Amino acid sequence: MKTTVEKLSSNQVKIDFVVDAQAFEKGMQTAYNKLKGRISIPGFRRGHAPRQVIQMHYGPQVFYDDAFEAIFPDIYREAVEEHKLDPVDRPSVAEVSQIGQGQDLIFSATVYVRPEVTLGQYKGIPVQKQSVDVTEDDVNAELERARERVARFVDVEDRPAKLDDQLDIDYAGFCEGEQFEGGTAQHHKLVLGSGAFIPGFEDQLVGVKAGDQVEVNVTFPTPYHSEKLAGKPAVFKVTVNAIQEKEVPALDDDFAKDVSEFDTLAQYKDSIRERLTRQAEDKADAAFENELIEEAVDNAQVDIPDCMIQQQLDEMMQEMEQRMRYQGLNMQDFLKYTGQSAEQMRKNYKGEAERRVRTRLVMEAIRKAEDIQATGEEIEAEVKDQADKMKKSVEEVKKMLGGMEKAYFGDSISMRKTIQLLKDTAVSQQDVEEQEQREEQPAQAPAGKEDAGQQE
Repeated sequence: MKTTVEKLSSNQVKIDFVVDAQAFEKGMQTAYNKLKGRISIPGFRRGHAPRQVIQMHYGPQVFYDDAFEAIFPDIYREAVEEHKLDPVDRPSVAEVSQIGQGQDLIFSATVYVRPEVTLGQYKGIPVQKQSVDVTEDDVNAELERARERVARFVDVEDRPAKLDDQLDIDYAGFCEGEQFEGGTAQHHKLVLGSGAFIPGFEDQLVGVKAGDQVEVNVTFPTPYHSEKLAGKPAVFKVTVNAIQEKEVPALDDDFAKDVSEFDTLAQYKDSIRERLTRQAEDKADAAFENELIEEAVDNAQVDIPDCMIQQQLDEMMQEMEQRMRYQGLNMQDFLKYTGQSAEQMRKNYKGEAERRVRTRLVMEAIRKAEDIQATGEEIEAEVKDQADKMKKSVEEVKKMLGGMEKAYFGDSISMRKTIQLLKDTAVSQQDVEEQEQREEQPAQAPAGKEDAGQQE
């Protein structure tokens, strides 16, 4: 077999095939063995008619399509390996110039390949990591959230309900005089001002007392998840069983002991400050990385075939569907609730899918340009770290991976090293401005040269 490759664009090639007659003959025989049981020839039991007899009745072309399909996978794979192609989609047969029994098979196929990336600037990108500053207000806000988490509600009987109180209520909802499904509950806990109920409901309970029976008049919003109720007025008959107010603990050492492993409030505050600082540094580092990657991607040029974007969209849709299943939902119900189709959803996420593909291609190109690879020691350390997390031995993890630990961990390690390259070579905007100022300054004559000229 002879093959030649013609580059059609930065992401597509055409492969011309010349397959010798003997190879095509094997395909013809394979096709005959596949089809003979489906072809009826007078005088022969089904499946026993010789190939030559079938060809006399129907012509040899009856086997051409199946013969082609039989030999194509192997010859295509051989061409890909010979020319070191990296296909990203299935090939498409463009033209069959010659096909026939006893003849060479001549045809061409096109296929999208991993596109070429023209890298722009990726070293020395002017991005500065933001400084981290955790203030006393940040620590106090976290303390208040901790107090809220352990707050309790206690009964009050000497005053009417106010915002932030919790009410224990029974209620029944009526729309157009009829009680509607889903509008009834007993001993429901409702915090006034929480916005848990439709607008206007909670406001009308401010001022009630325990034991009161009141009617709450509201109008359902439009849109609303129940089409029968959307935009319609409703009346809720409410019985107030109890009123409770929130009681938060004092900020003292006892509080610190209750909510943490520390003995004093000062120690607890220090631990909060350390945690918030660590979180802020992680957030700043992530933002730093993302900005560097975005700059490197924007500075590069790559023509992405649509098939890669569609494949990425497939993965994103599968990820979303899996997350929904964890939450007890399914894609069909989600689409119905949001009023969109799967095609509309794919259209909405297409830009994000393209960005993900572009980012992956550019980062892989940088890794290749810098010859960044994971060392054996780094892979071994990654395997050990994974084993520790899984509480298994290194040998058990390697056995699970079936000796594929290099492929499994190598890419993630080398990608982290590529990102680190961007971070290590990044420069601040101040450094850029100082460099530009130095370049704009005129060159000065060496000291003493002017005096030397005068002496001459």
